Amino acid sequence: MEDLFSGAANRNAPLADRMRPRTLDEFVGQRHIVGQGRLLRRAILTDTLQSSIFWGPPGCGKTTLASIIANTTNSAFVKLNAVTSGVKELRDVLDKAESDLKLYGKSTYLLLDECHRWSKTQSDALLPALEKGVVKFIGSTTENPMISMTGAIVSRCRLFQFYPLSREDIMGELRLALTDEERGLGAYHAEADDEALEHIAFVANGDMRTALNAIELAVRTTEPGDDGVIRIDKEIAAESIQRKVARCDDQQLYDMLSAFCKSLRGGDSNAALAWFSRLIYAGLDPRIICRRMIAHSSEDVGLANPTALQQAVAAAQALELIGMPEARLPITQAIIFICESPKSNSVVMAVDRAYADAENTIDEPVPIHLRDTSFKGAEKLGHGVGYKYPHDYPGHEVEQEYMPPSVKGHVYYEPGELGVEASIKKKHDAKKK
Repeated sequence: MEDLFSGAANRNAPLADRMRPRTLDEFVGQRHIVGQGRLLRRAILTDTLQSSIFWGPPGCGKTTLASIIANTTNSAFVKLNAVTSGVKELRDVLDKAESDLKLYGKSTYLLLDECHRWSKTQSDALLPALEKGVVKFIGSTTENPMISMTGAIVSRCRLFQFYPLSREDIMGELRLALTDEERGLGAYHAEADDEALEHIAFVANGDMRTALNAIELAVRTTEPGDDGVIRIDKEIAAESIQRKVARCDDQQLYDMLSAFCKSLRGGDSNAALAWFSRLIYAGLDPRIICRRMIAHSSEDVGLANPTALQQAVAAAQALELIGMPEARLPITQAIIFICESPKSNSVVMAVDRAYADAENTIDEPVPIHLRDTSFKGAEKLGHGVGYKYPHDYPGHEVEQEYMPPSVKGHVYYEPGELGVEASIKKKHDAKKK
């Protein structure tokens, strides 16, 4: 029952909390799982939902849907946060749930916000209760649970992926908030033109919470006109939200970094720059970009254009010397240079073959003519006997065996046919004749 104090608290709660949907019919977005006839909707309406994990970006409805389940089910409903709750709090919940199940036949839902933050020890404490059916678990997370959570927990849950809300969904909810006198901003007599709503929806980038917070700030800080109406235009909207929200959990970050690396390898400068810009906008340390470029300048360009490595190292040094945002320019230069260079993977192929032989072939003594002669007494041991000094021969080359005996005749480096490496290949081919 709501008392005087809880009513005041509700009125002062952020708009995003006050406008939180209370029923499935009010719920916005995620039609692929809660649309008419969909599995999750059927399970909620029939109160048959089993342990589940809701995975998706912030502000897309995970916690809201869990609240709707709490209002719909006849079961007990307990909410914990993985950041502030430990094993003790979990055991208290599990003991109460087991008691309710045995005495009254009443099941319990356990909602765990930020469930990816739980340690293995905390997750293991929940596992027996899941196996016995003591609780029905609902985990809410912005991280990929298949990577961030204990596999034993994930395997016992149904995974529902949530997606960012569309601009149309967000704009519809903003219009509703402006007119709702009970929970929204209807008492302010505010209006917002389509451009203003479109701008907020675009910058919110699928996050309903961000959009509602922005429209609330705009309305509450704007003076009404002579007719008593608060009018929100695009300029006011832009001041209220400013920067686009970047959706970038760990999985998204790795996916974008993978796309950046593949664009370098594929020689698509435009795509590489697009992913680079998104990564930096999302807050990635630019040193990670530089490290990847250094690796790819050898892995994917190599000797086809050795200058690519110099460009990548120079970009990394420039970043340390002048910092961001100025270092965007040398980094961009290196990205374009690597993309536009002829490609060769002969370097990585060569070292992979050599490493494989080092692991899988026997270690034999170094041939006598290749052994160290820098110490006193080496000559008495016969070290260096038979060694031919290349600079004593025409062209500063001479035929002699350099390979370890166990891999004699193995070929690791096979030059490509592009760029500088074409001349290396020509030289190698001449030696074979």
